[in-house]
Amino acid sequence: MLNDTLKAQLKTYLERVVRPIHIIASLDDSAKSRELHELLGEIRALSDKIEVSELKGDGERAPSFALASPGHDISLRFAGLPMGHEFTSLVLALLQVGGYPPKVEQAVIDAVKALDGDFSFETYFSQSCQNCPEVVQALNLMAVLNPRIRHVAIDGATFPAEVETRQIMSVPTVYLNGEVFGQGRMGVEEIVAKLDTGAAAREAEKINARAAFDVLVVGGGPAGAAAAVYAARKGIRTGVVAERFGGQVLDTMAIENFISIPHTEGPKVAAALEQHVRAYEVDIMNLQKAQTLATRDGLVEIGLAGGARLRAKTVILATGARWRQMNVPGEDAYRNKGVAYCPHCDGPLFKGKRVAVIGGGNSGVEAAIDLAGIVSHVTLIEFDKALRADEVLQRKLRSLKNVDIITSARTTEVTGDGQKVNGLVYEDRRSGDAHALALEGVFVQIGLLPNTEWLKGAVALSPRGEIIVDAHGQTSVPGVFAAGDCTTVPYKQIVIALGEGAKASLSAFDHLIRSAPADAETRAA
Repeated sequence: MLNDTLKAQLKTYLERVVRPIHIIASLDDSAKSRELHELLGEIRALSDKIEVSELKGDGERAPSFALASPGHDISLRFAGLPMGHEFTSLVLALLQVGGYPPKVEQAVIDAVKALDGDFSFETYFSQSCQNCPEVVQALNLMAVLNPRIRHVAIDGATFPAEVETRQIMSVPTVYLNGEVFGQGRMGVEEIVAKLDTGAAAREAEKINARAAFDVLVVGGGPAGAAAAVYAARKGIRTGVVAERFGGQVLDTMAIENFISIPHTEGPKVAAALEQHVRAYEVDIMNLQKAQTLATRDGLVEIGLAGGARLRAKTVILATGARWRQMNVPGEDAYRNKGVAYCPHCDGPLFKGKRVAVIGGGNSGVEAAIDLAGIVSHVTLIEFDKALRADEVLQRKLRSLKNVDIITSARTTEVTGDGQKVNGLVYEDRRSGDAHALALEGVFVQIGLLPNTEWLKGAVALSPRGEIIVDAHGQTSVPGVFAAGDCTTVPYKQIVIALGEGAKASLSAFDHLIRSAPADAETRAA
């Protein structure tokens, strides 16, 4: 199961374990159970603190295994094999059950321990999903810290009957006490906030009490992270307020054009960005959505959705972008019920089924190629008269026998049976005729939309909704700068966003220096 390199790495990690770990496996006679038996045997051989026992017919999902430690009330289980992206979740769970302290802030640990109630979580994941590990790891940690929290992480591909019965068509999907709790990425802080209804009000009080920042960065993606680092290195009071730290990068699978790093993945880049920012004295306020921008008494004021307000001498807007929607009937109704935006995450749930990919750019063609290896048939639908993807990708796509390409087509409706997608309707733009396709999934890949709706009327925006900036990242409002995918700067790339964030930060610092004498004269007068 594990190659020599992985074994060596895992053995090194397990040397940090300080208390015994008991792995209790629930097995049957399936091939998957034999694979799990092999995996657990290899793990047991790497540490004398690990003990493995195997049971059959104990009423638990098979194959699955629980992690426990004598004298500690922990309910944490993996159902299926936690390989692929979830192998890291397994390693962290072993360390945390084994007493190795988690790398989270003490305030978060205290909040988890203080949760009052009995919470039984189930998380459905796929091994190819880059969004799933954050949720699995967050709930595993919570189960280790609080004995009233139970968590089972379930590989949907291993338990297709459950996936079908619960009609799970998007991962990660989290159930709490038998009811859907949430879908998509969630960290510990976000989960605690949903469970603790008073947390938002308490956090708003803390935010309101903060003094004005020299530089306040709105957004925690590559542009925001770079801006924060450059500002903090100047020794000035720096804050970051973000709806989710990492931004769109968290949803990016493979990154192969980040110069000097031949291959990496979005979540790894996002984690590295946050780690770099936290190395400096930066006040990070995560899970906070900016809602208004105004200038008052010589300061820029940012109003948050929770009711709090932040003030700063300069602000850098780095709110990024999100997947563009088709905005057709049925899209919202069947989101996560057959309508998806991440082929890497949700593709395995459509194994053997028929799907459509909307969009003929690089993202759409890459999605169609990836899905063709999983599903029975892919139909790629492009609005323009020709695909816009790189020629090398088009050649690969056209070589696949289970792919159809339809150009000059406008999707007009996603149809369903009330529970899940069963087809779509598109219009032939040349003839005007309508056509219906029977299928089970629709993957939307039609570009990005800037997260700037809240800024209408506050700063100048382009017709596409992008923040208009000059060569220094300055917006139409003095002291307000912007960087990254939310701006008019062309080419939405991580490496460009990093540079633009740094530039905006340097411009903000220059603004502070040049405005300081005037401030001093005003105070003296």
